[in-house]
Amino acid sequence: MKLQEELGKKRTLMVVKKVDFGVYLGTNEERVLLPKKQVPKGIEIGDPVEVFLYKDSDDRLIATTQTPKIIMGELKTLTVADTGRIGAFLDWGLPKDLLLPFKEQTGKVSKGDSVLVALYVDKTGRLCATMKVYAKLDKDSPYQKDDEVQGTVYEISDNFGVFVAVDDRYSALIPKREEFGSFKVGDRVTARVTKVHDDGKLNLSVRKKAFLQMDEDAQLLLKKLKMSGGRLPFTDKSDAESIKIEFGLSKNAFKRAVGRLLKEQKIRIGEKGIEILEK
Repeated sequence: MKLQEELGKKRTLMVVKKVDFGVYLGTNEERVLLPKKQVPKGIEIGDPVEVFLYKDSDDRLIATTQTPKIIMGELKTLTVADTGRIGAFLDWGLPKDLLLPFKEQTGKVSKGDSVLVALYVDKTGRLCATMKVYAKLDKDSPYQKDDEVQGTVYEISDNFGVFVAVDDRYSALIPKREEFGSFKVGDRVTARVTKVHDDGKLNLSVRKKAFLQMDEDAQLLLKKLKMSGGRLPFTDKSDAESIKIEFGLSKNAFKRAVGRLLKEQKIRIGEKGIEILEK
């Protein structure tokens, strides 16, 4: 076992040498230091110790008995501790923060943000984080059409929509046509499964089924009217993009909401838009 290849993993290693500043683990040919403050009491040469392998601030391979918030092969949501000229630095529970290079970011991140990441080893042999987790997500979710799910937004595409890791594990997409409201990388979302593809990937919508969503959309429209003095320059002939910008609704959803309010005699439609009917 080459220790460098075990970077980012938990391994059980044998104590091969004791020194004033800790113990060495591994073999006589290849070994790694476990610092004194990490050494279990009563440890002797030949004893096994479970450790996590990473690199210290001087880029030297080192062992710790602490378990970080993420290990190789996992996907975890971590907090941005700081940002710098080479990227962001994530709090992963160890003294040296974890680097998230700019080139591995799928959206702008700031101090305090939560981001879904995986570990990888870069070309220089350093342990780093990446937000590019698409290929690392599972496609065998237990969910079916109309199930409610929760997940983390990890990437936003102008062409495809909002990529979501359901349960921070399964591959899912809010398609462009369903992308109502504003999203940013790191957001936690609750959504409804609208389709399970043959390959197991999920399509999601943050909206309920049309007949359930209609009441909420009608109330939203009524609230917007009241905030605008009782009148808005929109009709069922307004263009879809303007409707989406103003209300966060598709044109069809807007027309359904208008229809509901008309039926309830709460609004009227004039040549210049819709108005609240005073009771």
